Amino acid sequence: MLVLGIETSCDETAAAVVRDGREILSSVIASQIETHKRFGGVVREIASREHLDKIAPIVNAALARAGVSTIEIDGIAVTVGPGLVGSLLVGVSYAKAMAFALDKPLVGVNHIEGHVYSVAFENPPIEYPALALIVSGGHTNLFFVPEAGKYKVVARTRDDAAGEAFDKVAKMLGLGYPGGPIIERLARQGNPRAVKFSIPRMGDGRPDFSFSGLKTAVTKYARETGLQPVNNGEEPSQSIKDVAASFQDVVERSLVGTMERLAEEYGP
Repeated sequence: MLVLGIETSCDETAAAVVRDGREILSSVIASQIETHKRFGGVVREIASREHLDKIAPIVNAALARAGVSTIEIDGIAVTVGPGLVGSLLVGVSYAKAMAFALDKPLVGVNHIEGHVYSVAFENPPIEYPALALIVSGGHTNLFFVPEAGKYKVVARTRDDAAGEAFDKVAKMLGLGYPGGPIIERLARQGNPRAVKFSIPRMGDGRPDFSFSGLKTAVTKYARETGLQPVNNGEEPSQSIKDVAASFQDVVERSLVGTMERLAEEYGP
């Protein structure tokens, strides 16, 4: 079975052709990072317009790279949420029109569920019961998956998602957007034990995540130590690299620690 997948949930226009649910024949992505960088985040209307411009050539490129025609496609899958409404509408409308014109089946996909099953492309099939940790952009959730297609949220963020915290800390340190890749790169050159940030814990004992307080702790540390944000084009100081490494280390330990705690409880 050949399936054409279309994804426009946020600021990337993407299409792929997959055989039998496991073999990626092509994957084409158009990023909008450069477009949104000057705003420090994704501007919804601009993202929608970019999708309108790019979706047809991206889908055509995915089919061409896979070496298949629209006639050979057995079905179309498209992201239906969660995501930015305007961006989602572009992908869903295009997929619906294409499916109607070609008389092909159309399946709407929850993009968080897509994250769960994406591991199957590079690993053996998922064994159940399972735990699935989703750390993507605006989402930080831990799901218990007793069987295929059934999910129970067992931990979630109370405030900022991990990705949002990365972006906000990077902006505060003058590192630019998107913050995740920049902090990850600088963290390799820093000392993760240089600054003692505490792992956020819930007062009610629930195994949820919280990263807003950690972001505030980084801001407070920068203010109290006189840490200056990076100017445009300037090489970040060792102090900045140490803060990046220490911040990232706490986020990682928070995610992994909670996952280990729930693994003991649910026995995946």
